[in-house]
Amino acid sequence: MSTSARPDLPIAPPEVARALRATYVAFVGSGVAFASWASRIPQVRDRLELSASELGLVLLAIAVGSLIALPLSGPVVARVGSAATVVAMSLLFSVGLWVVALGVLAGVWPVVAGLFLVGLGTGAWDVAMNVQGAMVEQRRGRSTMPRLHAGFSVGTVAGALTGAGVVALDVPVPVHLAVVATLVAVVVPLSTRGFLVDRGAVDETDPSHAALHDADPDHHPRRGAFAAWKEPRTLLVGVVALAFAFAEGTGNDWIAVAAIDGYGRSAVVGTLLFAGFLTAMTLGRWFGPDVIDRFGRVPVVRAVAVLAVVGSLLFVVAPTTWVAVVAVLLWGLGTSLGFPVSMSAASDDPEHAAGRVSVVASIGYCAFLAGPPLIGVLGDSVGVLRAITTVSVLLGVAALLATALRPEVDPTPGPRTKVR
Repeated sequence: MSTSARPDLPIAPPEVARALRATYVAFVGSGVAFASWASRIPQVRDRLELSASELGLVLLAIAVGSLIALPLSGPVVARVGSAATVVAMSLLFSVGLWVVALGVLAGVWPVVAGLFLVGLGTGAWDVAMNVQGAMVEQRRGRSTMPRLHAGFSVGTVAGALTGAGVVALDVPVPVHLAVVATLVAVVVPLSTRGFLVDRGAVDETDPSHAALHDADPDHHPRRGAFAAWKEPRTLLVGVVALAFAFAEGTGNDWIAVAAIDGYGRSAVVGTLLFAGFLTAMTLGRWFGPDVIDRFGRVPVVRAVAVLAVVGSLLFVVAPTTWVAVVAVLLWGLGTSLGFPVSMSAASDDPEHAAGRVSVVASIGYCAFLAGPPLIGVLGDSVGVLRAITTVSVLLGVAALLATALRPEVDPTPGPRTKVR
């Protein structure tokens, strides 16, 4: 059965409420940190005198770092726990950002090295905080993950606005990035003190833990680190995540460009359309959990996929600016829930959550990283607007595969989530 925001829902104990706040800090901090760097890319480009293609190659260092970290992070989280992983990776991110800050003064190769460390830190940090978020969701007994991802979105907005402010004040790039790196290194590790202990990361050789497992009929022996890559359900959940990540990444990178180049709108209109997309996506993630608790994962994800299909196609054929506004709002709202719900589905079994989240995140982030460039390549041949129609095709596939998001076993009341 599904749950909704009713009085009969389980009340989270204080440690779960504390863990929820701590996980919010991890998500918001990740958003602030990454957006702070992104907000200074134009100044870094000018300082290093990079062409567009050279800048693209420099930014590829982040993607390479993330793609290496994502598949390896599952075994790491399973072994040491989400708290220790977030601490280590946020510190690695901070070191990378410090290297970038100093590298801006020295040359392009130190910046590339720093961005590679940033990518490594971001990838594993993301998996670990999603694993912790799923644990909190299960202990609360209600949908939580979309709201945590809304926290990340809020963090990106805050980081971008702060970046715009320091640019207006002519704060040097090294000073700005060094301050952000130091804050991340202090605030995020401190927040993990409120994290829940990962069930799968507890020492299996501890006699008391062994006794607990003997009494727990749901306990399963530890498997190989990469076993989740062989699970059909996990791979299908990954495809759903990929489709929604592709839709989100395309919206992030191409709405403003398509409005300007495809429809001849002004840069201001293009930026406002992009802002509308982000606002709708953030609101969908904030208010979506109550809808999921009432109706269940599968029907909600299918419904939002349809919304995103309608919105993206309407954007392609929008005859007026106001139609384009409606289109991006539907697109953003429809894109909002698919990726975080996929993270929840990957975490249904706490024993294997780390490995499965790693797989789903790896597949999904391939779309985040490779999707927007694919739109660019197609755009050179058929135009950006027509290329955007690929979003609707992938979301149609996601709607068909949404059944994979249903838990493998009907959960029982208690510390596990009852969301369908």
